Amino acid sequence: MTTSSTNHTERLEALLKEGRVLKPSEEFRRQANAGDPAIYERAAKDPEAFWAEEAKRLDWFEPWKKVLEWTVPWAKWFTGGKLNAAYNCVDRHAASSRRNKAALIWEGEPGDSRVLTFGMLEREVNRCANALKSLGVRRGDRVAIYLGMTPELPIALLACAKIGAPHSVVFGGFSAESLRERINDAKAKVLITADGAWRRGSVVPLKASADLALEGTPTIEHVLVVERIGQAANAAMKPGRDVRWRELVDSSSPFCEPEPMDAEDMLYILYTSGTTGKPKGVVHTTAGYLVGVAATHHYIFDVKENDVYWCTADIGWVTGHSYIVYGPLANGTTSLMYEGSPDFPDRGRFWSIVEKYGVNILYTAPTAIRTFMRWGTDWPAKHDLSSLRVLGTVGEPINPEAWMWYNENIGRGRCPVVDTWWQTETGMILITPLPGLTATKPGSATKPFPGIAAEVLDEKGQPVGPGAGGYLTLTRPWPAMFRTIYGDPDRYVEQYWSSYSGKYFTGDGAKVDEDGYFWLLGRVDDVMNVAGHRISTYEVESALVDHPFVAEAAVIGRKDDVKGQAIAAFVTLKESSPSADTLKQELKQHVAQKIGPIARPDDIYFTSELPKTRSAKIMRRLLRDIAEGRVLGDTTTLADPAVISKLKRQYEEKGNSE
Repeated sequence: MTTSSTNHTERLEALLKEGRVLKPSEEFRRQANAGDPAIYERAAKDPEAFWAEEAKRLDWFEPWKKVLEWTVPWAKWFTGGKLNAAYNCVDRHAASSRRNKAALIWEGEPGDSRVLTFGMLEREVNRCANALKSLGVRRGDRVAIYLGMTPELPIALLACAKIGAPHSVVFGGFSAESLRERINDAKAKVLITADGAWRRGSVVPLKASADLALEGTPTIEHVLVVERIGQAANAAMKPGRDVRWRELVDSSSPFCEPEPMDAEDMLYILYTSGTTGKPKGVVHTTAGYLVGVAATHHYIFDVKENDVYWCTADIGWVTGHSYIVYGPLANGTTSLMYEGSPDFPDRGRFWSIVEKYGVNILYTAPTAIRTFMRWGTDWPAKHDLSSLRVLGTVGEPINPEAWMWYNENIGRGRCPVVDTWWQTETGMILITPLPGLTATKPGSATKPFPGIAAEVLDEKGQPVGPGAGGYLTLTRPWPAMFRTIYGDPDRYVEQYWSSYSGKYFTGDGAKVDEDGYFWLLGRVDDVMNVAGHRISTYEVESALVDHPFVAEAAVIGRKDDVKGQAIAAFVTLKESSPSADTLKQELKQHVAQKIGPIARPDDIYFTSELPKTRSAKIMRRLLRDIAEGRVLGDTTTLADPAVISKLKRQYEEKGNSE
């Protein structure tokens, strides 16, 4: 590696040398789903045998003939086997002692709620499946879904799976143009949407956006419309094309035979934005995906029969697909879903839901945790969180201080924290602690899941030593890996398999410490080049958040004629902090002391909110647009578009004060 890369590694070592190690209690280990360390050795010795054992947890119509066929970069898992994802998630539980067990618990934003047992969910899925059939949907036809977080969303996913129609969920925060683009790429035949959705007390006009999108979607024949809002949505219905859910689905037969699907048949397409070009249609198939999400959900979250499990993601993202719907329901778990935001009607909403339903496992995003930090400890302290047993994080690397805050103030020091790394493309969690086995280090995702092989490489493709930074790759196929980019196999090969021979390039930076623990550093395009020194946005953000008055920080590199890039930091302070003006120089010096003078931010801008998607990811791309004076890029995924507009005005008014 270059000298600058070596210096970068040294700074990482200084920043991330995490002395705190938290070991699982003996009591937890004894009851854990993964309590025997031999699981790692067994999976490493014979990965195919390990995954075959996990596959036996599912019900198959026909057994597989071969576990894995692998010709780089094309994988086939459980070839020859036949099964149905919806049958495994619903029908088999409805036919067992779990029939009257809660499958889905739903909490609406206005306070309405609904519980669906596995028996009730089976009937609703079958009715929706038959309704889709009546609209002409057949095996292999794609169905686009554009809904808010209501029970009809998982019902629609499972109904598509029941009849073998791949679904393509489009996040309800996307614009009409984004929806149109995804419908046309998938050539969807039917769209399922709603008159609207609730968000912070306001109506999100889903049907109006859908109608705009459908002006240029020649493949759509029918639109199935859920009535969530009612008259206040003022949603128009187009005769001959649009049909109301309650009129068609509720009157359809509650009996529907599951379609036997080949192991490699497509289950769904999910679009993920690329750094350039149009969104990528990530293709996940049936058997390997279901095996992967069920196994990881079982071991990582240590789910027990009577647990209430809550993943706070939106089903519009892969986290919701894998760990609200398919993984939990395949395991017969009670999965909770919430329609609204964490601060409506007040900042204690998450904790009131945990208390109300006795949530045992909570899986949320680091960005949300840092927001909770900024709001202070009074909100969670008002609620009984004693039911919590396991905490999880997902979406981006978590700062050590946020990890500790989560552990101490939400888990009250008694809940293992599982920091998970994975991607839309991987389908399942790949790097994670196992809560009964792994001694955790705040800020580290720890080790690959059993059966997963990961490696950190330098720019020449050579493994880096302990403590060195590099590029995260995966060296062995895994069951839930995506199979291709829909309609563009060449892009699949070029983007993911061309950087390192025979290895999957994740696009993320990472380091491995002397204990073999992985520290994720974010996307490699989030590395700044400051006067020839490579500095990750993550390390500067971690240094800022380390300051006692900082709740959250987002760092970007802006163009600089002298240094190539200059560091600009957007900082949110805790509510108890002193005046922002008195802190600017202090924070710059704090970063210089933590990392080195080269990492001292050139600009620090204070803001009450950072621009985030509804899945709680900070939109650094938009911050970069602001810092470099460009026209703002696509803002349709933002949870609150007003945040970026206000920040842009603030940046332009203040300019570079130094």
